[in-house]
Amino acid sequence: MRKTVPHSRPRTARAAAAALAVVLMAMGTGCSAGWDGGAGERAAGAAARPPAKPVPVWNRNPDSIAAVGDSITRGFDACSVLADCPEASWATGNDPAVRSLASRLLGPAGAADRSWNFARTGARMADLPGQLAAAAEQRPELVTVMAGANDACRTSAASMTPVEEFRSDFAKGLGRLRKALPKTQVYVSSVPDLMRLWETGRDSPLGRQIWKLGICPSMLADPEAVDAAAAKRRAAVQARVVAYNTVLREVCGRDPLCRYDGGAVFRYPFTVSQLSRWDWFHPGKDGQARLAELAHRQVTAAGPPR
Repeated sequence: MRKTVPHSRPRTARAAAAALAVVLMAMGTGCSAGWDGGAGERAAGAAARPPAKPVPVWNRNPDSIAAVGDSITRGFDACSVLADCPEASWATGNDPAVRSLASRLLGPAGAADRSWNFARTGARMADLPGQLAAAAEQRPELVTVMAGANDACRTSAASMTPVEEFRSDFAKGLGRLRKALPKTQVYVSSVPDLMRLWETGRDSPLGRQIWKLGICPSMLADPEAVDAAAAKRRAAVQARVVAYNTVLREVCGRDPLCRYDGGAVFRYPFTVSQLSRWDWFHPGKDGQARLAELAHRQVTAAGPPR
């Protein structure tokens, strides 16, 4: 009987081998020409991303200065009773006993020609956006900000400016300035330590009598009182000042051309001799000089305070 040799199995094997070869060729082509472990996609993504913006460099020698803020920057009670004395201002004054920031940076002649004071006695943070808008019209290279004491110095602790309202007003003012002047630098002073002020002057009979006229009553009312209620009131004011300074640091810190003083003014131990002899609250000429010195140190430093 004749045996037949099956032909289906070899044909099937040959077909499978051919299919496998095609698959391997396709895989080899993909590995060598099309697949790169995601490097191509990463390169394409990097090419699509815009280049990083350069970080602005702080100019340690600005050529013009505008100041905004409250009575401290106006030099209130530094020269005479119940009167502004802008010539003694730490920021823009021309009194040689003070040597203002403007005088130190620009020289006396430059300070007279290229510095402006838009601060106002009694101003609070809510007034800052308007002051900064006026300052922007002069196109200064540096703007100094010292505000917040009047937000804490109210008729009572309960009437102090809420922290979030303080934050909103400061951010609004800084944002408007930045929109008008993208390259202008901003130096922000911390709010002074009002508790330290009370501790400095409470032992003076004259100071206590003057404070009774209504100067910063939230902190300085009944300066001799040390009962629990008085302690609680002063602690609330102190906590609010600390919160304001935190806001100044945080909002300013988001702007690469804004430099907060790191709490230098808050920490400075003002003495009785550096306070106004008419109100024992505002800085006298010596106190104004110390503020100018602190500001000049911060503005001309290689980097912001840490």
